Amino acid sequence: MSETLEAQAAAMPQAETKGGLVTYLNVDGAIAAAEFYVKAFGAEIAAVMPPDDQGRTMHAHVYVAGSSLMLSDFYPEHGHAKVAPQGFSLVIMTTDIDRQYAHAVEAGCTAVTPPADMFWGDRYGELKDPWGVSWAMNQPIG
Repeated sequence: MSETLEAQAAAMPQAETKGGLVTYLNVDGAIAAAEFYVKAFGAEIAAVMPPDDQGRTMHAHVYVAGSSLMLSDFYPEHGHAKVAPQGFSLVIMTTDIDRQYAHAVEAGCTAVTPPADMFWGDRYGELKDPWGVSWAMNQPIG
């Protein structure tokens, strides 16, 4: 790590990690994604490393629905090549799925599966954010 990055990392405020399993996403535009998650999902930005001269950040930490979500830009020169998100979705447990789903779509998410009562007994819907990350919302019925 360069001296500049070491100094930035040392100066970054330490955010409390919430949850026992933390998702760490690599996206093309981590700071913009963190800001979008504030708008779409009511996230709170806990900490962000300053961007480098190419506008990338090595670390952003946000709180979504009471849990930590961490983000980083891709750094191909350090073995983190750009790849499309695949094979997972992030699920937000909610008590007001219809309002939260509509809000996320208004903020810029793409509706995939609008909220509906499902055979397993919950109300469930799916979305995609502008970075291609799959999100779902789940609300117990009753």
